[in-house]
Amino acid sequence: MQDVFVRIRRFAQVDAPVLISGETGTGKELAAMAIHERSIRAHGPFVAINCAALPPTLIESELFGYEKGAFTGAVGRKLGLIERADGGTLFLDEIGDLPHELQAHMLRFLHESVITRLGGHNAIYVNTRIISATHVDLEAGIASGTFRDDLYYRLNVLQLRMPALREREDDVLLLAAYFLRRIANELGLEGAEFTQAAQQAIQAHGWPGNVRELIAAIRRAVVMNTGNAINPEDLAIQPRPAPPRPASSRMLRGYQPGSEEEYSAFMQALARNRNNITKAAAEIGVSRVTFYRKIKRPEGTRLRNR
Repeated sequence: MQDVFVRIRRFAQVDAPVLISGETGTGKELAAMAIHERSIRAHGPFVAINCAALPPTLIESELFGYEKGAFTGAVGRKLGLIERADGGTLFLDEIGDLPHELQAHMLRFLHESVITRLGGHNAIYVNTRIISATHVDLEAGIASGTFRDDLYYRLNVLQLRMPALREREDDVLLLAAYFLRRIANELGLEGAEFTQAAQQAIQAHGWPGNVRELIAAIRRAVVMNTGNAINPEDLAIQPRPAPPRPASSRMLRGYQPGSEEEYSAFMQALARNRNNITKAAAEIGVSRVTFYRKIKRPEGTRLRNR
């Protein structure tokens, strides 16, 4: 997360497109807002649109707007979300779900900074920064033909990956304690705290919904609990066993931690995955944080940390 914070501060200083990746519930929109609020566009609008939440028939008119009479029911001019973001930031959430036929329009806008409303003929210049987010693998979408590679390269100028909660290890209990205090204060309760068993349950849970699921579980626990001690039953979560590690991770058991043999095994996994730390860590069966720590050397080598 320290690396995430550093990137947010750096990205806020420039005006290039940002692509934020990560699982659902990891805080991609919060990261986008943090970049906006620290940028020169902070006094402009922050306009967010979820590309997966709008029917394909409405996305074009929502993004680009329309002129009076453009279609049945268009009784007046309407500004699109892109135009409303003029002078600020446009956040395109779940960009991987943008229909293929609209990807060409978005590419033109990114290239020329102009749009044309539906039913209109005039090109309209819009000065906005694009931050997009996705929980799906856009490179896989390129391979399958559902996502344009030229649009991907336009969006993926600066990349920010939001880690899953299960990767944040020691953060889980800190976040849980923070949200417990906040939610208890909202409900006018005092003295609420987790029992040791509840803390163990929180650490053992896989949190597929990430921080969003954690907040929901704690809110449910505070509402259902009749005292100050939050128990596992109040959280209504079940410990989930860690998935079995791949065979390659078992090979590491014979290596002395910190040895050259262990280092070599990690570097070989990195080479097999073309310097992609996320994929190499998954192959070995460790978190990205652990993987990076294992390959770090004083002299260092710059790697493509994706």
